[in-house]
Amino acid sequence: MINAIELVRLRNAEYLQLMKDFVSIVERNDPTTLNVNSKLTDLQTKVGEMDVLFKKILANENTAVLLNIDKKRDDCINGILLVAQGFEYHFEENIRMAAEKIATNIRFYGAGIAKQNYQAETATLTNIINDWENKAELVAALSTLNLTAWKDELKIQNNAFNSVYLDRTQEYGNTTPESLNNKRNETNTVYYALRDRITALDILIEAPATSPYTTVINQLNALIDQYNNLILNRSNTSKETDSLATSENTTLGSI
Repeated sequence: MINAIELVRLRNAEYLQLMKDFVSIVERNDPTTLNVNSKLTDLQTKVGEMDVLFKKILANENTAVLLNIDKKRDDCINGILLVAQGFEYHFEENIRMAAEKIATNIRFYGAGIAKQNYQAETATLTNIINDWENKAELVAALSTLNLTAWKDELKIQNNAFNSVYLDRTQEYGNTTPESLNNKRNETNTVYYALRDRITALDILIEAPATSPYTTVINQLNALIDQYNNLILNRSNTSKETDSLATSENTTLGSI
């Protein structure tokens, strides 16, 4: 049996690569002998269509701009956290307490903020900045640690990111009638059809030790295990949820 995987948890680039690799493994194991040519062709077609659509996103000039701004805001939040963590060990109590307040506030929103998908990180940083500008004890803590200017820069970069992200989404929507999410759903359908056919034919073989399906299933499971591990590792380091992953896929989030 071919292992299961929560496809919705894969980012767009990861999802596309998984499908490409899945197709390649089946192709290498003689699809004619496996009697899956028709189902394989269906998946090949959808993967090709999705690849074209994905390249249109990458070709958008705002994509490169987003990557640059995203790095800047990542550097800001990571830098502020690291500074606060260092000052948590300061010998002066007022500095140590200020650092603890800032670090605790950041940790409240989960580990690995910079690793969240685009929409999730934008929302998280907006909430953190609101805390830092509206809660007196946090405003004072930032001042004590001389981090107010760094907070201001984080706000500038996060707002800039959101603006460019919306520009890209609008441009993409105006030029491409199909959404990547719809194409993923179509690809899911033919992927499951091919997967289930391979599994069903394997079950029908009376001598599994000599079954041509045993090899291809083992190879496909090795592939899927890699992506399941990727999902698991990300879940352990980032506060991502199924709803956020779905939102990312629907609105062309992290590429």
